Amino acid sequence: MQAYYPGRQARLPKPALGIRFGRQARVEKPHPLLLGSDLPFNGFASCAMSAPPLPLLGQSLSALKDWAVEQGQPAYRGQQLHTWLYQRGIRSLQEVTVFPKAWREALQDYPVGRSQVVQRIEARDGTVKLLLKLADGELIETVGIPTAKRLTVCVSSQVGCPMACDFCATGKMGYRRNLKLHEILDQVLTVQEDFGRRVSHVVFMGMGEPLLNRDTVVQAIRSLNQDIGIGQRHITLSTVGVPRQIPWLAEQDLQITLAVSLHAPNQELRQQLIPSAAHYPLDALIQDCRNYMLRTGRRVSFEYTLLAGVNDLPIHARQLAHLLQQASQSGVHLHVNLIPYNPIAEVDYQRPHPARVAEFVRLLEEHHVQASVRQTRGLDGNAACGQLRGSFLRPSQSHLPPGGSDSELAPIGVAPRAPLTSARFLKSQFFPKNWQNLP
Repeated sequence: MQAYYPGRQARLPKPALGIRFGRQARVEKPHPLLLGSDLPFNGFASCAMSAPPLPLLGQSLSALKDWAVEQGQPAYRGQQLHTWLYQRGIRSLQEVTVFPKAWREALQDYPVGRSQVVQRIEARDGTVKLLLKLADGELIETVGIPTAKRLTVCVSSQVGCPMACDFCATGKMGYRRNLKLHEILDQVLTVQEDFGRRVSHVVFMGMGEPLLNRDTVVQAIRSLNQDIGIGQRHITLSTVGVPRQIPWLAEQDLQITLAVSLHAPNQELRQQLIPSAAHYPLDALIQDCRNYMLRTGRRVSFEYTLLAGVNDLPIHARQLAHLLQQASQSGVHLHVNLIPYNPIAEVDYQRPHPARVAEFVRLLEEHHVQASVRQTRGLDGNAACGQLRGSFLRPSQSHLPPGGSDSELAPIGVAPRAPLTSARFLKSQFFPKNWQNLP
């Protein structure tokens, strides 16, 4: 697929069926199940001469009814399919026993859109990390976090991540592609299937930057709400900040919680930890957050990973409080979610002492900034915040599931390709010189 990115010269795709270029251009409306969903965040993508059918997962009730009618079946078959897709989590149309047997056999190869579970790691606290193999062989990770009253899924939005945060395992693996709609929804259904209980909360805090896949992520949020039945107020979208995307998100009229990853109280330190911050000044980010709260009436939560001796000193707490007071002028109470660093192999940052964390909280509250410390879940299974990388772990006793063996960690034959992590890629693809003019 030839995609268009801002900052590059646009090239017209080859004409597709029903599309003519020229003075008398005419575009025929394609069937909704043939529309692609893997669009970059600016919304441009090319057409293909013959596109394979789009997986059924991710399609609305009305689209599934239309599809059933086009298959020569009554519309209520689409209603049945909707229930079996989203409530029963089928992996093949052969499982839909209410369909006529002959029709099921004719549709046995029709793509549903489910991924393959190739590794399961369960931490001592019950957190489960699943490694999923996508249709093209790419690997992603998703995490199920259970408590007595809720089951939260930490979903990925990209294969890898181009933001290259220095303390994050996903940032170290580079960017490969955006996830498609069905690949996001599949993570929730897979965790639900694994635990045998209903998912109550979803957080977009897995692999990738959600606002660089904004159109698909918003589609996924609506589908999670309308099709799977998860309330929007139980969905959190976490972003490190992408120019002009927070104002865009405010216009979508969602009821989700926005979590903004700061990780530093000043621009200089933030650029050291998050290379992409050079293209999005901290003052501009805070102003966008303030406008978001004014527009939506929803509180913004700020995430802050505490790195011992790097950003956890008393001066950093005071700077952070002063920074957030600029946003609090909207009259909406602010909240800071402090995350003690979860170690990864590539860097030697250290987790701060609990006393230092407690002092950081005290200083924030002294300046009237509400703060809490995130409970670490899944640390011994490399399933904690910042530890997702989408690849098999080196076998060790702490990484193996109960009763597991090294054979379960055998690599899959996926042809490697160079990840994209360079500053030049970040600047040219996602932060071009004219980013102020992006939609």
